[in-house]
Amino acid sequence: MHTFTSLSVLAAAAVVAAAPAPAASPKVISVPLTLIKNVESTSGLLAAGERRLAKFNNRVGSLKPRQSSGAVTNEDVSYVAEVNIGGTGYTLIVDTGSSNTWCGAQNACEPSSSGQSTGNSVSVDYGSGSFSGTEYTDNVSFGGETVDGQSIGSASTSSGFSGVDGIIGFGPVDLTEGTVSNTNEVPTFMNNLYSQGSIPTEVLGVSFRPEPGSSTDSTNGELTLGGTDPSKYSGSISYHPKLTSGEASAYWGIAVNKFSYGGSSLGSGNGIVDTGTTLIYLPTSVYNAFLKASGGTTGSQSGLPTYSKAPTQNFYFTFGSTTLSLTPSQYLVPQDQYSEFGLASGKYYAWFANGGSSGVNLIIGQKFLENYYAVFDTTNQRIGFATGV
Repeated sequence: MHTFTSLSVLAAAAVVAAAPAPAASPKVISVPLTLIKNVESTSGLLAAGERRLAKFNNRVGSLKPRQSSGAVTNEDVSYVAEVNIGGTGYTLIVDTGSSNTWCGAQNACEPSSSGQSTGNSVSVDYGSGSFSGTEYTDNVSFGGETVDGQSIGSASTSSGFSGVDGIIGFGPVDLTEGTVSNTNEVPTFMNNLYSQGSIPTEVLGVSFRPEPGSSTDSTNGELTLGGTDPSKYSGSISYHPKLTSGEASAYWGIAVNKFSYGGSSLGSGNGIVDTGTTLIYLPTSVYNAFLKASGGTTGSQSGLPTYSKAPTQNFYFTFGSTTLSLTPSQYLVPQDQYSEFGLASGKYYAWFANGGSSGVNLIIGQKFLENYYAVFDTTNQRIGFATGV
Protein backbone atom coordinates (compact mmCIF):
# COMPACT_ATOMS: atom_id res chain seq x y z
CA MET A 1 0.00 0.00 0.00
CA HIS A 2 2.83 2.34 0.84
CA THR A 3 4.49 1.69 -2.53
CA PHE A 4 1.22 2.25 -4.38
CA THR A 5 0.71 5.59 -2.60
CA SER A 6 4.23 6.76 -3.45
CA LEU A 7 3.82 5.86 -7.10
CA SER A 8 0.48 7.69 -7.19
CA VAL A 9 2.05 10.80 -5.78
CA LEU A 10 4.92 10.59 -8.27
CA ALA A 11 2.50 10.11 -11.15
CA ALA A 12 0.43 13.12 -10.05
CA ALA A 13 3.59 15.19 -9.76
CA ALA A 14 4.60 14.15 -13.27
CA VAL A 15 1.22 15.26 -14.63
CA VAL A 16 1.58 18.62 -12.94
CA ALA A 17 5.12 19.02 -14.26
CA ALA A 18 4.01 18.18 -17.79
CA ALA A 19 1.12 20.68 -17.79
CA PRO A 20 1.68 23.48 -20.33
CA ALA A 21 2.57 26.92 -19.06
CA PRO A 22 -0.34 29.37 -19.10
CA ALA A 23 -0.47 31.60 -22.16
CA ALA A 24 0.83 35.12 -21.74
CA SER A 25 -1.88 37.66 -21.01
CA PRO A 26 -2.59 40.27 -23.68
CA LYS A 27 -0.80 43.52 -22.95
CA VAL A 28 -0.83 47.14 -23.98
CA ILE A 29 2.11 48.03 -26.25
CA SER A 30 3.78 51.44 -26.44
CA VAL A 31 5.99 52.46 -29.36
CA PRO A 32 7.90 55.76 -29.76
CA LEU A 33 7.25 57.83 -32.88
CA THR A 34 9.66 60.17 -34.64
CA LEU A 35 8.48 63.39 -36.27
CA ILE A 36 10.23 64.16 -39.55
CA LYS A 37 9.91 67.31 -41.65
CA ASN A 38 10.67 67.58 -45.32
CA VAL A 39 9.07 70.79 -46.52
CA GLU A 40 10.28 74.21 -47.59
CA SER A 41 7.01 76.13 -47.74
CA THR A 42 3.41 76.06 -46.58
CA SER A 43 2.43 75.65 -50.23
CA GLY A 44 3.91 72.15 -49.97
CA LEU A 45 1.73 71.43 -46.93
CA LEU A 46 -1.36 72.69 -48.73
CA ALA A 47 -0.61 70.81 -51.94
CA ALA A 48 -0.23 67.50 -50.08
CA GLY A 49 -3.37 68.11 -48.05
CA GLU A 50 -5.42 69.07 -51.10
CA ARG A 51 -4.37 65.93 -52.93
CA ARG A 52 -5.27 63.91 -49.86
CA LEU A 53 -8.72 65.50 -49.83
CA ALA A 54 -9.10 64.71 -53.53
CA LYS A 55 -8.37 61.03 -52.90
CA PHE A 56 -10.72 60.91 -49.91
CA ASN A 57 -13.40 62.11 -52.32
CA ASN A 58 -12.47 59.77 -55.16
CA ARG A 59 -12.02 56.36 -53.63
CA VAL A 60 -12.93 54.36 -56.74
CA GLY A 61 -9.88 53.64 -58.85
CA SER A 62 -9.83 52.92 -62.59
CA LEU A 63 -9.16 49.21 -62.04
CA LYS A 64 -10.37 48.37 -58.57
CA PRO A 65 -12.93 49.71 -56.09
CA ARG A 66 -11.65 51.40 -52.96
CA GLN A 67 -8.16 51.45 -54.35
CA SER A 68 -7.24 54.77 -52.76
CA SER A 69 -7.11 55.86 -49.18
CA GLY A 70 -5.63 59.33 -49.29
CA ALA A 71 -2.41 61.12 -49.99
CA VAL A 72 0.22 60.04 -47.49
CA THR A 73 3.67 61.36 -48.25
CA ASN A 74 6.37 62.91 -46.19
CA GLU A 75 6.62 65.88 -48.51
CA ASP A 76 5.37 67.73 -45.44
CA VAL A 77 5.40 66.44 -41.87
CA SER A 78 5.08 62.78 -40.89
CA TYR A 79 5.28 60.59 -37.82
CA VAL A 80 7.28 57.44 -38.46
CA ALA A 81 8.25 54.29 -36.57
CA GLU A 82 10.69 51.43 -37.01
CA VAL A 83 8.93 48.22 -38.06
CA ASN A 84 10.72 44.87 -38.39
CA ILE A 85 9.60 42.86 -41.42
CA GLY A 86 11.15 39.43 -41.85
CA GLY A 87 14.12 40.38 -39.68
CA THR A 88 14.85 43.69 -41.45
CA GLY A 89 14.04 47.11 -40.01
CA TYR A 90 12.05 49.62 -42.10
CA THR A 91 11.05 53.21 -41.37
CA LEU A 92 7.32 53.41 -42.05
CA ILE A 93 4.83 56.28 -41.86
CA VAL A 94 2.16 55.71 -39.21
CA ASP A 95 -1.17 56.45 -40.88
CA THR A 96 -4.78 56.18 -39.70
CA GLY A 97 -6.07 57.26 -43.12
CA SER A 98 -4.97 54.08 -44.89
CA SER A 99 -4.79 50.40 -44.00
CA ASN A 100 -2.21 48.58 -46.13
CA THR A 101 1.28 47.87 -44.82
CA TRP A 102 4.04 48.01 -47.40
CA CYS A 103 7.75 48.66 -47.84
CA GLY A 104 10.32 49.12 -50.58
CA ALA A 105 10.18 52.84 -51.31
CA GLN A 106 13.85 53.21 -50.35
CA ASN A 107 15.22 49.77 -49.51
CA ALA A 108 14.51 46.42 -51.16
CA CYS A 109 11.60 44.61 -49.56
CA GLU A 110 11.47 40.88 -50.23
CA PRO A 111 10.23 37.78 -48.38
CA SER A 112 12.65 36.44 -45.79
CA SER A 113 13.19 32.73 -45.16
CA SER A 114 9.99 32.87 -43.07
CA GLY A 115 8.03 34.70 -45.77
CA GLN A 116 6.06 33.51 -48.75
CA SER A 117 4.86 35.16 -51.95
CA THR A 118 1.12 34.99 -52.54
CA GLY A 119 1.39 35.67 -56.27
CA ASN A 120 -1.04 38.57 -55.92
CA SER A 121 -0.45 42.08 -57.17
CA VAL A 122 -1.01 45.11 -54.92
CA SER A 123 -1.53 48.75 -55.80
CA VAL A 124 -2.53 51.81 -53.80
CA ASP A 125 -2.79 55.40 -55.04
CA TYR A 126 -2.35 57.99 -52.29
CA GLY A 127 -2.88 61.12 -54.36
CA SER A 128 0.54 62.72 -54.15
CA GLY A 129 2.16 59.32 -53.84
CA SER A 130 1.53 55.75 -54.90
CA PHE A 131 3.04 52.31 -55.01
CA SER A 132 2.48 49.07 -56.86
CA GLY A 133 4.11 45.68 -56.64
CA THR A 134 3.46 42.22 -55.29
CA GLU A 135 2.07 40.84 -52.06
CA TYR A 136 3.80 38.43 -49.73
CA THR A 137 3.28 37.33 -46.15
CA ASP A 138 5.96 37.44 -43.49
CA ASN A 139 6.65 37.98 -39.81
CA VAL A 140 6.14 41.60 -38.71
CA SER A 141 7.40 42.78 -35.34
CA PHE A 142 6.41 46.12 -33.87
CA GLY A 143 6.50 47.25 -30.26
CA GLY A 144 7.83 43.90 -29.06
CA GLU A 145 4.99 41.85 -30.53
CA THR A 146 5.06 39.74 -33.71
CA VAL A 147 2.40 38.78 -36.24
CA ASP A 148 3.20 35.72 -38.34
CA GLY A 149 1.95 35.81 -41.91
CA GLN A 150 1.12 39.52 -42.10
CA SER A 151 0.19 40.75 -45.58
CA ILE A 152 2.98 42.97 -46.93
CA GLY A 153 3.10 44.96 -50.12
CA SER A 154 6.52 44.87 -51.79
CA ALA A 155 6.88 47.98 -53.94
CA SER A 156 8.35 47.47 -57.38
CA THR A 157 7.52 51.11 -58.16
CA SER A 158 6.63 54.00 -55.87
CA SER A 159 6.47 57.78 -56.05
CA GLY A 160 6.07 60.61 -53.57
CA PHE A 161 8.02 59.04 -50.72
CA SER A 162 11.36 60.45 -49.61
CA GLY A 163 13.36 59.23 -46.64
CA VAL A 164 10.85 56.55 -45.63
CA ASP A 165 10.37 52.94 -46.73
CA GLY A 166 6.56 52.84 -46.84
CA ILE A 167 3.51 52.87 -44.61
CA ILE A 168 2.00 50.89 -41.75
CA GLY A 169 -1.73 51.47 -41.99
CA PHE A 170 -4.02 51.77 -38.96
CA GLY A 171 -7.20 52.77 -40.78
CA PRO A 172 -10.38 50.67 -40.96
CA VAL A 173 -9.82 47.32 -42.68
CA ASP A 174 -12.44 48.17 -45.33
CA LEU A 175 -9.90 50.51 -46.90
CA THR A 176 -7.92 47.49 -48.11
CA GLU A 177 -10.78 46.37 -50.37
CA GLY A 178 -9.64 46.14 -53.98
CA THR A 179 -5.99 46.88 -53.25
CA VAL A 180 -4.78 43.28 -53.57
CA SER A 181 -5.74 41.04 -56.50
CA ASN A 182 -7.81 37.92 -55.82
CA THR A 183 -8.53 39.26 -52.34
CA ASN A 184 -11.49 41.03 -50.78
CA GLU A 185 -9.82 42.50 -47.68
CA VAL A 186 -6.49 42.00 -45.93
CA PRO A 187 -6.30 42.17 -42.13
CA THR A 188 -4.25 45.04 -40.77
CA PHE A 189 -1.42 44.55 -38.29
CA MET A 190 -3.79 45.66 -35.50
CA ASN A 191 -6.48 43.21 -36.65
CA ASN A 192 -3.99 40.37 -36.46
CA LEU A 193 -2.55 41.40 -33.08
CA TYR A 194 -6.03 41.34 -31.62
CA SER A 195 -7.16 38.10 -33.26
CA GLN A 196 -4.06 36.24 -32.03
CA GLY A 197 -4.59 37.51 -28.48
CA SER A 198 -1.52 39.74 -28.21
CA ILE A 199 -3.54 42.84 -27.26
CA PRO A 200 -6.66 42.89 -25.05
CA THR A 201 -8.73 45.13 -27.33
CA GLU A 202 -8.42 46.63 -30.81
CA VAL A 203 -7.66 50.15 -29.62
CA LEU A 204 -5.00 52.52 -30.88
CA GLY A 205 -3.83 55.44 -28.72
CA VAL A 206 -1.90 58.26 -30.40
CA SER A 207 0.18 60.91 -28.66
CA PHE A 208 1.72 63.68 -30.77
CA ARG A 209 3.46 66.69 -29.28
CA PRO A 210 4.07 70.15 -30.75
CA GLU A 211 7.67 70.69 -31.74
CA PRO A 212 9.06 74.14 -31.00
CA GLY A 213 11.88 75.58 -33.04
CA SER A 214 13.09 74.38 -36.40
CA SER A 215 14.19 70.84 -35.53
CA THR A 216 13.46 68.46 -38.40
CA ASP A 217 13.80 65.12 -36.63
CA SER A 218 12.54 64.50 -33.11
CA THR A 219 11.21 61.46 -31.26
CA ASN A 220 8.29 63.18 -29.55
CA GLY A 221 5.29 60.92 -30.19
CA GLU A 222 3.97 57.59 -28.99
CA LEU A 223 1.69 54.94 -30.39
CA THR A 224 -0.15 52.66 -27.94
CA LEU A 225 -1.61 49.40 -29.25
CA GLY A 226 -4.29 47.57 -27.28
CA GLY A 227 -5.24 50.40 -24.95
CA THR A 228 -4.30 53.88 -23.81
CA ASP A 229 -1.36 55.38 -21.95
CA PRO A 230 -2.61 57.52 -19.01
CA SER A 231 0.79 59.20 -18.74
CA LYS A 232 0.13 60.92 -22.09
CA TYR A 233 -3.09 62.68 -21.15
CA SER A 234 -4.85 64.38 -18.25
CA GLY A 235 -8.45 64.07 -17.13
CA SER A 236 -10.82 61.62 -18.77
CA ILE A 237 -11.23 60.55 -22.39
CA SER A 238 -14.43 61.72 -24.10
CA TYR A 239 -15.68 59.19 -26.67
CA HIS A 240 -17.73 59.89 -29.76
CA PRO A 241 -19.26 57.44 -32.26
CA LYS A 242 -17.48 56.75 -35.52
CA LEU A 243 -19.62 57.84 -38.47
CA THR A 244 -21.62 55.05 -40.09
CA SER A 245 -22.82 56.89 -43.21
CA GLY A 246 -21.54 59.51 -45.63
CA GLU A 247 -18.20 59.88 -47.41
CA ALA A 248 -16.20 60.15 -44.19
CA SER A 249 -17.61 56.93 -42.69
CA ALA A 250 -15.15 54.70 -44.55
CA TYR A 251 -12.33 56.32 -42.55
CA TRP A 252 -12.08 57.42 -38.93
CA GLY A 253 -15.04 59.74 -39.48
CA ILE A 254 -16.53 61.97 -36.79
CA ALA A 255 -19.27 64.62 -36.51
CA VAL A 256 -18.35 68.10 -35.29
CA ASN A 257 -21.58 69.59 -33.97
CA LYS A 258 -20.23 73.12 -33.84
CA PHE A 259 -17.14 75.16 -34.60
CA SER A 260 -16.68 78.44 -32.75
CA TYR A 261 -14.22 81.31 -32.60
CA GLY A 262 -14.52 83.11 -29.29
CA GLY A 263 -18.28 83.65 -28.94
CA SER A 264 -18.99 83.36 -32.66
CA SER A 265 -20.60 80.19 -33.99
CA LEU A 266 -19.05 79.18 -37.32
CA GLY A 267 -21.09 76.12 -38.38
CA SER A 268 -20.69 72.35 -38.24
CA GLY A 269 -19.41 69.45 -40.34
CA ASN A 270 -18.54 65.78 -40.69
CA GLY A 271 -14.95 64.80 -41.34
CA ILE A 272 -11.98 62.56 -40.74
CA VAL A 273 -9.52 62.32 -37.86
CA ASP A 274 -6.25 61.68 -39.67
CA THR A 275 -2.67 61.29 -38.47
CA GLY A 276 -1.40 61.59 -42.04
CA THR A 277 -2.54 65.19 -42.65
CA THR A 278 -0.59 68.10 -41.21
CA LEU A 279 -3.11 70.95 -41.27
CA ILE A 280 -6.70 71.30 -40.04
CA TYR A 281 -9.02 71.50 -43.05
CA LEU A 282 -12.36 73.23 -42.50
CA PRO A 283 -15.49 73.26 -44.71
CA THR A 284 -15.51 76.40 -46.86
CA SER A 285 -18.43 77.99 -44.99
CA VAL A 286 -16.72 77.40 -41.64
CA TYR A 287 -13.36 78.60 -42.96
CA ASN A 288 -14.83 81.83 -44.33
CA ALA A 289 -16.78 82.48 -41.13
CA PHE A 290 -13.56 81.96 -39.16
CA LEU A 291 -11.68 84.49 -41.32
CA LYS A 292 -14.45 87.04 -40.86
CA ALA A 293 -14.70 86.54 -37.10
CA SER A 294 -10.93 86.58 -36.54
CA GLY A 295 -10.10 89.40 -38.97
CA GLY A 296 -7.90 87.29 -41.23
CA THR A 297 -7.42 86.79 -44.95
CA THR A 298 -6.03 83.91 -46.95
CA GLY A 299 -2.42 84.80 -47.66
CA SER A 300 -1.52 84.93 -51.34
CA GLN A 301 1.91 83.47 -50.61
CA SER A 302 1.24 81.21 -47.63
CA GLY A 303 -2.26 80.00 -48.50
CA LEU A 304 -2.99 80.03 -44.75
CA PRO A 305 -5.18 82.39 -42.70
CA THR A 306 -2.97 85.45 -42.35
CA TYR A 307 -3.11 88.35 -39.87
CA SER A 308 -1.42 91.70 -39.36
CA LYS A 309 -2.28 91.45 -35.64
CA ALA A 310 -2.36 88.17 -33.78
CA PRO A 311 -5.88 86.84 -33.07
CA THR A 312 -6.68 86.59 -29.38
CA GLN A 313 -9.67 84.24 -29.15
CA ASN A 314 -9.76 80.46 -28.83
CA PHE A 315 -11.00 78.18 -31.62
CA TYR A 316 -13.50 75.56 -30.41
CA PHE A 317 -14.53 72.12 -31.66
CA THR A 318 -17.73 70.68 -30.17
CA PHE A 319 -18.08 66.89 -30.42
CA GLY A 320 -21.44 65.86 -29.01
CA SER A 321 -21.61 67.56 -25.63
CA THR A 322 -17.83 67.94 -25.34
CA THR A 323 -16.06 71.13 -26.42
CA LEU A 324 -12.30 71.17 -26.99
CA SER A 325 -10.32 74.31 -27.71
CA LEU A 326 -7.16 75.47 -29.39
CA THR A 327 -5.63 78.63 -28.00
CA PRO A 328 -3.95 81.16 -30.32
CA SER A 329 -0.55 79.82 -29.27
CA GLN A 330 -1.69 76.36 -30.36
CA TYR A 331 -3.27 77.24 -33.73
CA LEU A 332 -0.76 79.88 -34.84
CA VAL A 333 2.49 78.93 -36.57
CA PRO A 334 5.39 79.52 -34.13
CA GLN A 335 7.47 82.47 -35.33
CA ASP A 336 10.71 80.51 -34.97
CA GLN A 337 9.38 78.19 -37.71
CA TYR A 338 8.69 80.96 -40.24
CA SER A 339 11.96 80.49 -42.10
CA GLU A 340 11.44 76.74 -42.17
CA PHE A 341 8.07 77.15 -43.92
CA GLY A 342 9.03 80.16 -46.06
CA LEU A 343 6.75 82.59 -44.22
CA ALA A 344 7.29 86.34 -44.18
CA SER A 345 7.98 87.99 -40.84
CA GLY A 346 5.76 90.71 -39.42
CA LYS A 347 2.56 88.69 -39.87
CA TYR A 348 0.78 85.82 -38.14
CA TYR A 349 -0.42 82.56 -39.68
CA ALA A 350 -2.85 79.85 -38.55
CA TRP A 351 -2.67 76.08 -39.08
CA PHE A 352 -6.04 75.99 -40.89
CA ALA A 353 -6.98 75.58 -44.55
CA ASN A 354 -10.06 75.63 -46.78
CA GLY A 355 -11.33 72.07 -47.25
CA GLY A 356 -13.95 72.81 -49.89
CA SER A 357 -17.73 73.00 -50.02
CA SER A 358 -18.72 69.37 -50.67
CA GLY A 359 -17.73 65.77 -50.06
CA VAL A 360 -15.06 65.16 -47.44
CA ASN A 361 -14.04 68.73 -46.61
CA LEU A 362 -13.04 68.46 -42.96
CA ILE A 363 -9.82 66.83 -41.76
CA ILE A 364 -8.74 67.00 -38.15
CA GLY A 365 -5.02 66.66 -38.70
CA GLN A 366 -1.77 66.73 -36.77
CA LYS A 367 -2.03 70.35 -35.64
CA PHE A 368 -5.09 69.41 -33.60
CA LEU A 369 -3.76 66.01 -32.55
CA GLU A 370 -0.53 67.53 -31.24
CA ASN A 371 -2.61 69.05 -28.44
CA TYR A 372 -4.99 66.16 -27.71
CA TYR A 373 -4.48 62.47 -27.05
CA ALA A 374 -6.50 60.54 -29.64
CA VAL A 375 -8.03 57.07 -29.32
CA PHE A 376 -9.12 55.02 -32.34
CA ASP A 377 -11.32 52.27 -30.91
CA THR A 378 -12.20 49.63 -33.52
CA THR A 379 -13.77 47.28 -30.96
CA ASN A 380 -16.39 49.85 -29.92
CA GLN A 381 -16.46 51.85 -33.18
CA ARG A 382 -15.65 55.15 -31.52
CA ILE A 383 -13.07 57.93 -31.38
CA GLY A 384 -11.84 59.49 -28.14
CA PHE A 385 -10.00 62.64 -27.15
CA ALA A 386 -8.29 63.79 -23.97
CA THR A 387 -6.04 66.72 -23.17
CA GLY A 388 -2.46 65.87 -24.02
CA VAL A 389 0.37 66.30 -21.53
